[in-house]
Amino acid sequence: MTFLCSLAASRLQEVNSMINKRLKDVLFSDQWSELCMDTLSPFGYVLVASQRMQGVLLLVFSKFCHLPFLRGVQTESTRTGLGGYWGNKGGVSARMTVFGHPVCFLNCHLPAHMRNLEQRMEDFESILQQQQFEGGTATGVLDHDVVFWFGDLNFRIEDYDIHVVKCAIDSNKLPLLWERDQLNMAKNTESILEGFTEGQLNFPPTYKFDVGTHTYDTSAKKRKPAWTDRILWRLRCTGSPVPTHNAALQRGLTSWLGGATKVTQHTYRSHMGYTISDHKPVSALFSLHFPFKVDMPLVELQVNREWCKVSDATVRFTVASTYQRSSWDWVAIYKVGFRHHKDYQAYVWAKGEHATQVTFSDEDLPRDDCEYILGYYSNNMNSIVGLSTPIQIKIPAHSPTMQRSDSSDASSEDDSTLVLLAPNSRSPSPKTGKHHHRHRRSRSPAVPSLSSNPLPSLQGLSLCPRPKESQTQNRSPCSAAKKERLVSPESLPSPSISPLSPRSPVSPGGGVTAPEALIAAIIGEHRPAQVSPTGIKQIGKAGETDTA
Repeated sequence: MTFLCSLAASRLQEVNSMINKRLKDVLFSDQWSELCMDTLSPFGYVLVASQRMQGVLLLVFSKFCHLPFLRGVQTESTRTGLGGYWGNKGGVSARMTVFGHPVCFLNCHLPAHMRNLEQRMEDFESILQQQQFEGGTATGVLDHDVVFWFGDLNFRIEDYDIHVVKCAIDSNKLPLLWERDQLNMAKNTESILEGFTEGQLNFPPTYKFDVGTHTYDTSAKKRKPAWTDRILWRLRCTGSPVPTHNAALQRGLTSWLGGATKVTQHTYRSHMGYTISDHKPVSALFSLHFPFKVDMPLVELQVNREWCKVSDATVRFTVASTYQRSSWDWVAIYKVGFRHHKDYQAYVWAKGEHATQVTFSDEDLPRDDCEYILGYYSNNMNSIVGLSTPIQIKIPAHSPTMQRSDSSDASSEDDSTLVLLAPNSRSPSPKTGKHHHRHRRSRSPAVPSLSSNPLPSLQGLSLCPRPKESQTQNRSPCSAAKKERLVSPESLPSPSISPLSPRSPVSPGGGVTAPEALIAAIIGEHRPAQVSPTGIKQIGKAGETDTA
């Protein structure tokens, strides 16, 4: 049996990590995440996991139809800069079971410079040792059936001087350079690299370029070109989907199930046309072939295909006997094309151990004329474990009488509330209560940003009393204490954005939008991928600075 799954993982290093930028990213989703979600959601991709450590960022996306079968999502980070105290170097990872098979994505930024080969290997080993996950059989990175290791690994080309390297590049004699590539040589001598595989480097070295050009480093340092940006993968040593102490039984069952997990690399390339960074982005396209799959959802949702009245807004669900429910599970309404699990229109807590249905109130139902989908989110598994088929919601708007009644009720409340969330972003993560500590494991984006361009919105924030007419739209519980609401006046002019900022990063050289380098390998150069949606796609360097 062969099973194929469509996932996408993107990684960045040297993302702007100045203090003011990091503060904004704490309050709101960072701009690179927003850009990737905005670009990929029209193609049916949803953000599954994200982890950032200063300038090192990892994002994992999946086709929304696969979400119920991606379980046990966890992320980790390990600092190795300044002896483990600084996160400019290190590794971030995301792991999950994909249709029953544990898969791990590891994004590393290792020490720079030719002389630091030994330090790179020590840091990589430290990252592998420190990153441990909870539950299941795959507690360490290398315990997973498949590991994808990628990032700015900073390996260099030894022995040859810069003139020989450049001459080999110009004459397309790349095999001459492969032999002296530090990573290629280390795979033959370092036990920690045993089992890691990499496709052939049929593209020129991706570092170091003068920013805004296609010219290798002409600064006083004149750094030698090197393949610093790499994508590797590793299959678990046993290669068997049936762990057992009986070797003969293991071989027999593995053969009967269709063999071991296989990884096929379809492309491995650089994107040399982009000039926003001193690195060139690197991408790869893979197919994962699983010998069997776990494709029964833990929760099945039953809903009416059309909601024409409030009484239709009832969602019935059936829970698998093996599923461990939580009082913090919830059912949400999403627009088709949603970006992440908190990008909902409304939600209802799925409380009660024996509860089998939830009902949405009239005031929570969306009125936009589009398709929606229902999702059941598991707090214990950090993922959506059940999805409905698409539905239509055609509930008429509130009557004027109801609006007046709502306004009257709202006016009795205190009309000054501190609001940092978007009006439609009622996060189901409780801030108080005895179960609050259980939400600390959630690593997904807390809320959507205030606008499609968060930076101008943040810079334009000002304090003003909340107007009375806006109270009918904001029903999130709040204290009656005297507070004020943060708003972003539309009348304020939006500050100009640097041409090199993540929101509008135009490459000085070729007039190419830099984020296209990040997106191109996922969606196939500005259009939906024509290949079968079977790969795990990894994206290369798209940094913003000119240091290794």
